[in-house]
Amino acid sequence: MKGLLKYLKGSRIYCVLAPLFKMLEAILELFVPLVVAAIIDKGIALSDKPYIFKMCAVLILFGAVGLAFSLTAQYFAAKASVSFVKRLRHALYSHIESLTYEQIDSVGTSTLITRMTSDMDSVQNGLNLTLRLLLRSPFVVFGAMIMAFTVDSRAALTFTVVIPALSVVVFGIMFACIPLYKKVRTALDGVLGTARESLVGARVIRAFCKESEQEKQFKDKNDALTAVQEFTGRISALLNPVTCVIINIGIAVLIYVGAIRVDAGLITQGAVVALYNYMSQILVELIKFANLIINITKSVACCGRISDMLKIPAEKENAQAQIDEKEETVVEFSNVSFAYAGAGENSLENISFKVAKGETVGIIGATGSGKSTLVNLIPAFYRATGGEVRAFGKNVNDISLEELRARIAVVPQKSVLFKGTIRENMLWGREEATDGEIIEALKLAQAWDFVSAKKGGLDAVVEQGGRNFSGGQRQRLAVARALVKKADILILDDSSSALDYATDAAMRKAIASVQGDSAVFIVSQRTSSIMHADKIILLDDGRAVVGTHAELLKNNAVYREIHLTQFDEEESA
Repeated sequence: MKGLLKYLKGSRIYCVLAPLFKMLEAILELFVPLVVAAIIDKGIALSDKPYIFKMCAVLILFGAVGLAFSLTAQYFAAKASVSFVKRLRHALYSHIESLTYEQIDSVGTSTLITRMTSDMDSVQNGLNLTLRLLLRSPFVVFGAMIMAFTVDSRAALTFTVVIPALSVVVFGIMFACIPLYKKVRTALDGVLGTARESLVGARVIRAFCKESEQEKQFKDKNDALTAVQEFTGRISALLNPVTCVIINIGIAVLIYVGAIRVDAGLITQGAVVALYNYMSQILVELIKFANLIINITKSVACCGRISDMLKIPAEKENAQAQIDEKEETVVEFSNVSFAYAGAGENSLENISFKVAKGETVGIIGATGSGKSTLVNLIPAFYRATGGEVRAFGKNVNDISLEELRARIAVVPQKSVLFKGTIRENMLWGREEATDGEIIEALKLAQAWDFVSAKKGGLDAVVEQGGRNFSGGQRQRLAVARALVKKADILILDDSSSALDYATDAAMRKAIASVQGDSAVFIVSQRTSSIMHADKIILLDDGRAVVGTHAELLKNNAVYREIHLTQFDEEESA
């Protein structure tokens, strides 16, 4: 929590001015009951109309000045809260971008979205209310009590009983609600996670007629959230009625005592009205304060969740080892093992191989055999838990991540395009790339035909996620984006799964024609996509067998079975 205060830098003057102007407004408000008492005791009692008009003018002036103070305070509070959340959201987004693949997998996308959206809104609202009311409401409460004692100390003793009783109720409910709001947010994460999963996989759910099961799963999560919210709501809902009961009892006692003292000639009628007004001010301010406490409680819970996210250690920056440009071995795995956090066993076990400049490496294996995990170790998206991964003659953990990844182009399993134009997406590969270089990459990726046919060509619009392109088109555009980079290492992680065999073959042939010294890693389920590679890595139960297509076909039963099964299917098709 304390770590978030640094994001107030630049808004601290607003954080001072907002409560200051609210305090000035409160001071004027505390004098209003005295003016009303004077009108009753001097103006009305003596039928002095000029005095009444003069005091009414004073009330109007107090109201106008108080309104100006209130609007000014609101402006500064809004300015401070919006600026604070702007900086905090930017910091959180930057921090999320610095997390490792493993950390993002562990936290979950729905949780990250909640932190960036609803949690931020709650923090902004809480800070705004805090700056305006946290000092003002207690100031008015205790100020009204002090002013009441200046009016009549005997009758004002009622305040010394009412205020502590109200404090016990307010703070008791506050401390009871803080842990409950954390549970509400956790349950909300569960609902968002289920909803996101259902929306992303809507077509699969319908294809397998699982709508009713997903509805039941969502209902269970939603019911759990509702139950926690209702329980929390019942406790927080006690605040207003209990405070009102206490205040009303206090007012009844105050009027009773005041009536006796007026009858005895000890105080005036105006004084009783002033005492009543002070008690009413306390009632209003404590209700405000109670609601403020509820909002602060929610905001504190959200701040804690955001703070916990910021405490997750960012991806460790590597040392600045110098890359050996003359090194012929581009990638080397030496007895590499890898296990995901919390996993009971290794996903990869004692894998060793070398890849030289200009070589093409095919990676194949059953689903879940660790193909993507293996290639993700090369750019250090994941860190090997055993052995050593070397790139350009240096351990990848000793090379600057920026320099390492600048030399590697990756096409992940899921082809992701970003909202904008085709040209803007291609420039992610290399910002200074010319249109000619982009078109060349598109042609190599077999994408130029459909891109040139679109209105605007390179300026054709890409909708969010590339949803206005088919799966095969997205894959080819993703490959083209990687080719624009002209990297030393090109990783194609099952990037042709949505392509037909002819297009896949044409694309591989085109890439090979311009490969040069670049090392190419092709992850595929098809032996036809990798059979011409210089070496093939067959992954089976986390272990690797390395060889050429001919060697594996002759000596490895698993590879032979994969190959013959696929070719039988193709021949029968």
